[in-house]
Amino acid sequence: MKIAELLDSAAIVADLKGTGKKDVLAELTDALANVKPKLDRDNVLKVLLERERLGSTGIGEGVAIPHGKLKDVDQMLISFGLSRQGVDFDSMDGKPANLFFLLIAPEDSVGIHLKTLARISKLLKSSGVRERLMSACDAIEIHRIITEEEEQI
Repeated sequence: MKIAELLDSAAIVADLKGTGKKDVLAELTDALANVKPKLDRDNVLKVLLERERLGSTGIGEGVAIPHGKLKDVDQMLISFGLSRQGVDFDSMDGKPANLFFLLIAPEDSVGIHLKTLARISKLLKSSGVRERLMSACDAIEIHRIITEEEEQI
């Protein structure tokens, strides 16, 4: 399954306002709620914050992939956010994160969850892709960039 197929443009925040980890997680969760209105916002945030306590999902190079699993979710849910100013996300390299993919998977999923995480990591490994996303103007352009770049991997 391709990221672009899982990611709805309505779940993309082209200009995150949050300045801290919790703020960004809340914005990305709200973006998910745009496409999944019955999503339990508080439960999603609780799961994401519990995962962050285990270790930061900031993987470095300006990228963070917060993720978690919920029992009341029946499909993989993804939102994306771009922070132009960067957010301290306790990333491995100590640098602020600018590009965020948030994933919520069904509690019993293993394969699709790990494959999606790996696919996002592979996509964002390229500095060219990261630069294109950083310069995107809006959600439509971000989705188009992800779609185009995903064809290359």
